Amino acid sequence: MDDTSLEGATWFDAETTTFGDRVTGAREAAGLTQPELAKRLGVKVKTIRGWENDQSEPRANKLGTLAGILGVSMMWLLAGQGEGLDSPELTDPVDADVEKILIDLRQMRQEQVSLAERMGRIEKRLRAALGNP
Repeated sequence: MDDTSLEGATWFDAETTTFGDRVTGAREAAGLTQPELAKRLGVKVKTIRGWENDQSEPRANKLGTLAGILGVSMMWLLAGQGEGLDSPELTDPVDADVEKILIDLRQMRQEQVSLAERMGRIEKRLRAALGNP
């Protein structure tokens, strides 16, 4: 995707969204609230919030159930690949300035995720160096 157009973008693809974005989008597309989804999964609402805010991810057994309830594949939830949501129909063209802002926000989100992963690796190395696994 270039910096001037969103046309080549895949809706909820791995490059522009996070696990939490996909959970939120699929939950909303399924017409469920966070409390409703939590009840169906047998988890607390704060657990759903954590997933949607990319603070945690479900265990494998919950991931399968989550995907089934939301009508998407587990691979789509995790990596943005496979059976997921269809893109919405755009009714009005997006202003070029707004489109550039959206692209900047997506790039910043990707950079933030990358930095968070890097910080995690550095923290792990530091703990190992200090003898605190």
